[in-house]
Amino acid sequence: MPTALTRLTLVLGLAAFMTSAATTLAWAGDERDIPRLVSFGGSCASCELSGRKLTGARFLGANFTGASLVGSDLRGASFVGSNFTGADLTRADLRGATMMGAVFRLANFSDATLSGLEATGAVFTNANMARAKFDSAELLGSNFAHVDAREASFVGAELHGADLSGGRFERANFRGATLDAANLAGGLFGGADFKGASFEHASLRGVDLSSVRNLTQDQLDEACADASTRLPAGLVARGCRAKVIIARPVKPPKPPTAPAPPRYIVEYAYFR
Repeated sequence: MPTALTRLTLVLGLAAFMTSAATTLAWAGDERDIPRLVSFGGSCASCELSGRKLTGARFLGANFTGASLVGSDLRGASFVGSNFTGADLTRADLRGATMMGAVFRLANFSDATLSGLEATGAVFTNANMARAKFDSAELLGSNFAHVDAREASFVGAELHGADLSGGRFERANFRGATLDAANLAGGLFGGADFKGASFEHASLRGVDLSSVRNLTQDQLDEACADASTRLPAGLVARGCRAKVIIARPVKPPKPPTAPAPPRYIVEYAYFR
């Protein structure tokens, strides 16, 4: 029995050592793939992880500022509260990845595949997303302000409440996308395709939509536009139809009626 326990301990120890060694080598620039389901924390600024197989990797509160992940396989990876400012994810495969509260400011996603991405509240400001694919992605409340997303694809993407203000979306594909309550103010959308897209309560103030494709009056009627919104010929920009709530004083309820004083019943008993 002691021998069996000793062997088991050695095997477990060796396995842990090999996993740790593999991870260490990968961080040091070794060409072997990093083991699946590896978790990253702490700081790894300017790390070189290009071309690595990082399927299912977890980045939890990690600092990967300026890291290079060019062409990396990040399918199903999880980026929670991590900082990837200035990271290079050119041609990376991020299908089915999760980005909750992560920061990708100034990152490079050009030609990357992010179909099926779940990114609630992620920050992509000033990122390069040229020709990136966000098809069927969930991008609720994410910040795409001032991004370069020319020729990017957002087919069927959920962009409810997202901020696309000041971004470049020329020739982007928004077919079937949900842009409800999204902010498109000041964006450039020349040649973008909006067939079947939803614009309920979306802000189109100051947006140049004069050369977009497949935009209808019904779609515009659901959005908020202003005099500076430019539209294709024959379409009309409508102002925001805000609901006016009139506050009327309400009479306070009458105070409750005081209860009647209790009645006492006195019984007299006669004893003989």
